Amino acid sequence: MEKVRYEIDPFNRLVVTGAGKGLPRQRAVLDGVFKTADDNTLIYHVKSPASEPGTAPHQVKLRGQWSLGKDHNLRFTLDKVARSAGSDSLELAGDIIDVRGNALLFSMTTRRSDGSRTTYVLELLGVWQADKNNRLTFRVRREKSRYDILTFEGAWGIDSDSELIYRYEKSRLVRTTKTVHEIVFKGQWRVGPGSIVSYALDASSDSAFNFKTSAGICGDNFIKYELGVMLGSRLRPTRRTVTLFGTWNIARRTGLSFEVRCANGKTYTINMGAEARITKRDTIALKLKDINTRKDLGLQLELSHALLEGDGAAFLTFLRSREEAAVFVGAGFRW
Repeated sequence: MEKVRYEIDPFNRLVVTGAGKGLPRQRAVLDGVFKTADDNTLIYHVKSPASEPGTAPHQVKLRGQWSLGKDHNLRFTLDKVARSAGSDSLELAGDIIDVRGNALLFSMTTRRSDGSRTTYVLELLGVWQADKNNRLTFRVRREKSRYDILTFEGAWGIDSDSELIYRYEKSRLVRTTKTVHEIVFKGQWRVGPGSIVSYALDASSDSAFNFKTSAGICGDNFIKYELGVMLGSRLRPTRRTVTLFGTWNIARRTGLSFEVRCANGKTYTINMGAEARITKRDTIALKLKDINTRKDLGLQLELSHALLEGDGAAFLTFLRSREEAAVFVGAGFRW
């Protein structure tokens, strides 16, 4: 059985060398575009061959594994049955232009043999998660519940709208310059037990970054976590701070909540339970709990008179009338 060698030329075209069923017998550059199947298999749709007219197939289906390559290009490593010496991976050059709850969109430009250019988008389907080192990853869905993992080694942070952002540098051949790319993840923050702070993407997807942190700190208008991210070959983790700004509320219907400020004056709510008690300063000391399981969130908060209005002021009056040292406040609690 003769081996077939696959390469990508500088113009994002598939290059085939060798003999195979329906393939040219000598090195051929094929004009076409890449697509992905439902299981994220890579397919090259041939428009017309740049050499040996009439000998190329309509499409070439490739099997392998996805990863993140140099300069945040997409790398496709061929399965062993499709490899020959020196042709084990294909590097697709382009830019990550968008991310969704269950997808990564990658823009590519291909130049055909007649000099014309085609720009199109390659879509990979999968799940966004954080790994054990608090790095961002995209698990590319494959057949039989398998996944290929794209690991993002660059820096992530939070912008002024409380959105998760990822920045990376990309080299350009022209004048050997570098450009900075920014990916914005649209989602909402959540706090959980076990010193976990989460950023959930589209509600219709399973994508969420669950970051391991140290104990958080609460203030009059913020929740703050410190965590470490192990990037690349560094021996020590890079420090990251997650700070959410907003407003605390106590309501009869929902219990304790934190209203997060985000873009265009919009807000969303993080609902929590709490073990509450009155202090000697006549304020409310709260030990925050998961609203469903009542597990400890590792967060403590003290609310003063100035922050208590409406139901909050009523709850303070209620605490003053109780003989117990502490009362649990949660959704549906009545006082």
